[in-house]
Amino acid sequence: MVKQSDRAPLLDWEEIPPPDPKQGKSSQPNGLRTPTVNAFGSGWGTSTNATCSQPTRSLTAVVARGDGSSGRPQTVVVGQHFVPDPNVRFFAVKDQWEEKDQIVAVFVVTFDTRSGNMVEWCLPHDINLDGVEFKSMASGSHRITNDFIYFRKGCYFGLACFANMPVESELERGARMKSVGILCPSYTLLYRYMHFLENQVRHQLQCPGQYSPLEAFYEDKRAVLPPAGNGPSCLTWSVTNINRCMHAEMKITHPAGCMSQFIQFFGEQIMVLWKFVLLRKRLLIFSPPPVGVVCYRVYCCCCLANVSLPGIGVSVPELRPFFYINVADIAALQTEMSYVACTTEKIFEEKKDLYDVYIDNQNVKTHRSHLQSLLRLNASDKEKYRKLSEQRQMLLYSQEVGEDYTSNEEDLFILFFMELNNRIFQTLSEVAGSIDPTLTADHVRAMGLDPQGDRSFLVDLLEVYGFDITLVIDNPCCP
Repeated sequence: MVKQSDRAPLLDWEEIPPPDPKQGKSSQPNGLRTPTVNAFGSGWGTSTNATCSQPTRSLTAVVARGDGSSGRPQTVVVGQHFVPDPNVRFFAVKDQWEEKDQIVAVFVVTFDTRSGNMVEWCLPHDINLDGVEFKSMASGSHRITNDFIYFRKGCYFGLACFANMPVESELERGARMKSVGILCPSYTLLYRYMHFLENQVRHQLQCPGQYSPLEAFYEDKRAVLPPAGNGPSCLTWSVTNINRCMHAEMKITHPAGCMSQFIQFFGEQIMVLWKFVLLRKRLLIFSPPPVGVVCYRVYCCCCLANVSLPGIGVSVPELRPFFYINVADIAALQTEMSYVACTTEKIFEEKKDLYDVYIDNQNVKTHRSHLQSLLRLNASDKEKYRKLSEQRQMLLYSQEVGEDYTSNEEDLFILFFMELNNRIFQTLSEVAGSIDPTLTADHVRAMGLDPQGDRSFLVDLLEVYGFDITLVIDNPCCP
């Protein structure tokens, strides 16, 4: 039986051009909010012939270094909440620098009743797409009508849109299934092409073999890659820079409501996930299809580890979002020290050497004995979640009475955890640099942690981040 995708309503949105000032107030229906999208260059509309939509405007800030020289310009999306570093100066400059489109490949994957998943067509023709046929069509997708999937392919990131259409064909066994996807060196640019891919996969189902819109798209958006051997090579990009202050760059990647729904889904368990992510553990999320919303949970988990303090985290493993994985990724995962990923394949639960934390829908568990205590919520965890919930209710009320039109839940959630992390690492840095590098119960409380309940978490945190600090807490034997 084929059922409709249960993608949450708030995750369905369109890139809509900015309203014409001459037309006055927007005619957008009540209850739908157009997200702020950092869309440079030409966007791709939702019509079959891929007409272009107007890009969202942005400002560019040139960061002045300590010596007064200007650094690399940084893009600030108009309308987003931006928290600047107090140690740098910003000069607003329009359109001085833009992040370029870097589409490495575009492809069509189909399900063949005799051969299984296979790459039907791609550009460039000589690119290595081994495994993409399984990454872009998740296991169990035959039970749903549509989905979208984020994934990794080597050093590239991909986004594919899947659709399943009933057909009167014995050869195809009554169903035609395809995915249309792209590869890119960074996942911050992928979402702007969501609706183009959704449109094209429907086009491929209805008119198989007509690739001209995809060819035009690739010619317009393809990356200019440095020459290195045969075919495209990997562009240099830094996960460290993204992790240092992911909020400013990553807000553009996913739609409004993503972080809000993530925290509502997990409730207080979000505090457990926060600790595992901060400790750079390997997190694997299982869920049956559709997998698109679960890919958002991977992204949201990574956002919990945001730290904006300079120098923090440079010696720890990169927090690598793998998004959707399948059995073909087992070899790659065996070498990873830290990652967040999701899968629809239950077999992974038995591969305990590949992960530290297994999340089955809302059930968070670990087979590592020394991590068991982190699964228990303590009084401090519940208090932090209570404060987060209160702040959310205050924000919703201020929006309801018309006092706040600029803030949103995404800002609130991401900045909440960033400030929490900053407070912890600021305290640890100050103690480590003091004459007496001893962490007391008062220090722990000042960080918003529980001296007894978070003791094992702190021990691991000091070890992972290399803080040479003596941990002294009264009554450490107490539960």
